[in-house]
Amino acid sequence: MIRHAVSFAARKRVDIVEEQVPSPGVGEVLVQTRASLVSPGTEMLVYRGQAPSEMPVDAKLPAFNGERFTYPIKYGYACVGTVVEAGEAVSDDWHDKTVFTFHPHETAFLARPEDLIPLPDDIQEDDALFLPLMETAVNLIQDGAPRLGETVAVTGIGVVGLLTTAILARMPLSGVYALDLYPKRRELALTLGATAVADPADDEAVRALEARIRSHSPGADVTFELSGDPAGFNRAISLTADSGCVVVGSWYGTKPGAFDLGGRFHRSRLHVLSSQVSSIDPKLQGRWTVQRRQQVAWSMIREIRPSLQVLSHRLPIKDAARAYEMMDNSPETTLAIAFDHQVG
Repeated sequence: MIRHAVSFAARKRVDIVEEQVPSPGVGEVLVQTRASLVSPGTEMLVYRGQAPSEMPVDAKLPAFNGERFTYPIKYGYACVGTVVEAGEAVSDDWHDKTVFTFHPHETAFLARPEDLIPLPDDIQEDDALFLPLMETAVNLIQDGAPRLGETVAVTGIGVVGLLTTAILARMPLSGVYALDLYPKRRELALTLGATAVADPADDEAVRALEARIRSHSPGADVTFELSGDPAGFNRAISLTADSGCVVVGSWYGTKPGAFDLGGRFHRSRLHVLSSQVSSIDPKLQGRWTVQRRQQVAWSMIREIRPSLQVLSHRLPIKDAARAYEMMDNSPETTLAIAFDHQVG
């Protein structure tokens, strides 16, 4: 079988390459991909050449096999497909099964059954593409652990920020406040349940938002920094109450940042926490597993229906270069992009 794959060939250069896929070996299956989702945070770092080249991609994902962020690289981790062939020692139950897997954008690939997640019967395929991003949102909230009646802020409401906001809005908090540069994202945040939003570039709007927060609390008890912009860290500090927590879910890659730690931060006793979905908070590991967290993510997908909320474009995989150009040049109108893997 010939497959088509998205390859980041160089900075801001995306190629579609053709490759031969061998028949599945012992303990392997062949998956024909139906659709995949672009991860707008990490994939844009790769596209822009801002991912640290010395860093392994993700040792916990078998598809990457210890690769590093060096060109050329195939990257992505949200595929839905169908098992079309199985090798020896694989149960017949896998044949024709629709599955999710953490895999780059390829129209077909080999995998081990243990690395595949069968789609629940009540989950639509386009919604299933959001499993990694919804799981990230769940992990962020588990790490930040906002308490009953607390005030929460979110700086940066791209796809992960919007999903995080949607979950927070379902919790018994006193308010969920969000900041983002782009009007479409702010409008979506309100639709998903945010209490109020503001443009971080509009000083008057930010002051009004801060005043609203401080009308019932000394500041945000927990702030989730999800902007992907190092300047977002300083905004998060300014919003957060003394002794509060800033959860940094952004990966800044190699982007330089000037962090303002010499002013209020010095005396505020803020707790700054890095959060990344590859691991679970050590305090929870006795009770929580990745599988349990994924079940929560599926539950949130059922409730929120992310494909109806934040999927802004669906393009054929052959147009992948255009997709990344759109994300790079038109972030005000581009949120999540899915690739259709039917190649004509």
